[in-house]
Amino acid sequence: MPGVAPTTTGGPRRGVTLPQRRLVTGRSQEPRQRFAEELRQLRAGKGESLRQLGERLGWDWSLFGKMEKEETLGSPEVVQALDQHYGTPGLLLALWELAAGDHTQFRERYRRYMALEAEAVSLWHFAVSVLPGLLQTPGYAREVLAAGGIKGAELEQQVKARMGRRELLEGEDAPPFRTILSEAVLRTPLRDAAEWRAQLEHLLEMSSRDNITVHVLPNSAGLHALLGFDVWYLLLPDGRTVVYTENGYRGELIEETAPVVRLQKAYDSVRDLALTPAESRKYILRKLEEVPCGSST
Repeated sequence: MPGVAPTTTGGPRRGVTLPQRRLVTGRSQEPRQRFAEELRQLRAGKGESLRQLGERLGWDWSLFGKMEKEETLGSPEVVQALDQHYGTPGLLLALWELAAGDHTQFRERYRRYMALEAEAVSLWHFAVSVLPGLLQTPGYAREVLAAGGIKGAELEQQVKARMGRRELLEGEDAPPFRTILSEAVLRTPLRDAAEWRAQLEHLLEMSSRDNITVHVLPNSAGLHALLGFDVWYLLLPDGRTVVYTENGYRGELIEETAPVVRLQKAYDSVRDLALTPAESRKYILRKLEEVPCGSST
């Protein structure tokens, strides 16, 4: 058989020069180039044009063209949407992080959380002051993101990315999702009354789906175990539960058994204080009826 006969230790005979390892894949070792190469290859593998990709994900197709030409890296949420579209949870986000060279912008813990979210078979959540992204309308997302200092083209990209995440709760195989909303969430309207009305209507519509359960935690419940931070719980296919806690400054992915169990118990105690799903729908409907009919508050 042609080729180099192995020695007894499995290595090549003396005098034979092996090719360098970097030629095995032919991929660039420069992070930005590798990121762009991976984007081009994944799209080619699906047989999609840039226009088709833009239509399916809801972004201007020219953005993806610029990302493939190394003219821009795009935002983390855009890349997460691409990971979901291509069925590569976490891969593109990891390459994006290396290309961006900014580990403070998209920390390892959040990147891992996003990959786990895409795999979760069940999700539950507690909100302190803002609706979860999975239930937001474009108008709500835009105002929330703008309040955080995002503006211009980046703002529009982030809004579209957040809307793309909502696909997680759609379709026949969508996982069950339960959220407990602090009453403060529903007592903090948008500046535009029409947008706030649209958000409340969307929340009511989503809460009527079989896989989505919405509770409202009234202020009268008093102090509770989850005061001060949002919490996401993910049940994974292997039976493990992981938790992601988040406040206005940082997030933390928790996978150790003991703290996860404590946070699960805390969630159960808060759910016991919340209104039932039927009572919660009535509460949301009352808030909707209070919204002025004009275009702004």
